[in-house]
Amino acid sequence: MYTFIINPHSRSGKGLTIWHTVEAQLEQRQICYTAFFTKYQRQATTYVRKLTSDGSSRVLVVLGGDGTLNEVINGICFPERVTLGYIPTGSSNDFARSFGIPNDPLRALEIILNPGRTVHMDVGTMSYEGKHRRFAVSAGIGFDAAICHEAVVSKWKRILNRIHLGKFTYAVIALHRLLLTSTCPFHIVLDDEKEVSFPKGWFAAVMNHPCEGGGFYFCPDARPDDGQLDVLVVSGLKAPALLLTLPFALFGKHTKFHGVHLFRCKKVSIHTASALPVHTDGEPVFLQRCFTASIEACPLKVIVS
Repeated sequence: MYTFIINPHSRSGKGLTIWHTVEAQLEQRQICYTAFFTKYQRQATTYVRKLTSDGSSRVLVVLGGDGTLNEVINGICFPERVTLGYIPTGSSNDFARSFGIPNDPLRALEIILNPGRTVHMDVGTMSYEGKHRRFAVSAGIGFDAAICHEAVVSKWKRILNRIHLGKFTYAVIALHRLLLTSTCPFHIVLDDEKEVSFPKGWFAAVMNHPCEGGGFYFCPDARPDDGQLDVLVVSGLKAPALLLTLPFALFGKHTKFHGVHLFRCKKVSIHTASALPVHTDGEPVFLQRCFTASIEACPLKVIVS
């Protein structure tokens, strides 16, 4: 039995059409499945919490973007009893990129129905103000999170998705955010031991996978199964220098640039002088001045290419 969690509004409303293509294949092959459709934000979390609360073994298949995937992961009650499949229909699809899952929905479905390989993926947790939120790909604060916040309401995301250029959404919005964002003092604590301060921080990205934002390889050596988080802090650059540095991150070639700092740890606490935008897997979190990120004890089994 496969349980599909479907965001019909993903890829600017094409998610439902994609599901019909997938559904036809399931019917043709007489595959047993159930399907749940999301209508509003966080509904996927509610669905999955109910579905997994009894602790039974289950294969969950997400048809949506990284945001829908984030909602599903946050609803899983017994991760050790769940196997996760993914059919990417978002604009960034960094989770799929990391695992080699094809964007073609029928090819992705074939991998799920004939799973040749699974991996045990680390699951990150962000803690803030007594709350906890899981993430699969990344979490962050500052400039990159501000881009995620704007992407939720930006007309550019819809326009670029329609012409199959959705992966450039974050790059376009980044140009706009540069005009509105200023630096802020950051203080980072790694594994409760090492402390580092940055007087003019742009953003800090906590990475479980190598890339976020539609293919920006902020931490190119990050691995989702090594029990550690990779942290990128960008600080001390003027806006034009940041603008010149970011394109190199599309190829993971930014790491030697001035102002780019990389760390690896099991736990990181980030404190900022002012409340800044925060995200988990591109999903906005209310403005925060501090949060802690770590790896959960139980990994999640994922079907990969």
